[in-house]
Amino acid sequence: MITTKSFPEVSIVMPIYNSESYIRESIASVLHQTFKNFELICVDDCSHDDTINIVREFCANDDRVVLLQLCSNSGAAVARNLGIKESKGRYIAFLDSDDLWNPNKLEHQLRFMKENSIAFACSAYIRVSENGTEIDVVTPPEIVTYYNLLKVCTVGCLTAIYDTRKIGKVYMPLIRKRQDLGLWLRLLSIVPFCYGIQEPLAAYRIRPDSISANKINAAKYTWRLYREVERLPFLRSAYYFCHYAKNGLLRNRLKWLTYVRRKG
Repeated sequence: MITTKSFPEVSIVMPIYNSESYIRESIASVLHQTFKNFELICVDDCSHDDTINIVREFCANDDRVVLLQLCSNSGAAVARNLGIKESKGRYIAFLDSDDLWNPNKLEHQLRFMKENSIAFACSAYIRVSENGTEIDVVTPPEIVTYYNLLKVCTVGCLTAIYDTRKIGKVYMPLIRKRQDLGLWLRLLSIVPFCYGIQEPLAAYRIRPDSISANKINAAKYTWRLYREVERLPFLRSAYYFCHYAKNGLLRNRLKWLTYVRRKG
């Protein structure tokens, strides 16, 4: 049994749902971190494959891995919020159950945050194919503001960390999509900046269902986020939505061209 006697400094929240094909690798990428003082909170959203049993194996061998289970399928926002609520660490980090961290991710990012007294930070990440082949690198701006983020989401959920000692516990809005963007906007209404590390510290897995994701549905949730969560006036919402649509089309076209070239 691997254990840490000290209070966890970092709480990593991982929502899980039918993740049996990828979750071993994702959890292993956390357990292999050079920074060791963390807890990994896996919140299951009523999986019906072997995901739960896989997580229980990790729990039996490492008490830093914690399993929570929702009573009904409720979506990623509810799962992540439960993880945040139950977290014990000063820093809150996020990783989905099919994505990966570099071994030095926590060590590098925490040093960056502590040395510069930063409350909210993200990093660049690599986009990889389903089998792990690198496609391209997504790099955030060095500084992101609330209004920047309304135009285009440049904070990758798998790279974000925030400091509860400086900000408090902040939760995601209860919407099925774009809840991570909603959290970043809430954080940036408390602190002025999110700082972007330019070095890739994680890998985002592009799965067939994510390549063909419903962009119209995502756009609808973005509009709802502007109007119902952020409560922006109609004209201001329309202004930012136009930027969101334009930036999304440009980014998706560039990513598609890169993907096609790499596949070719």
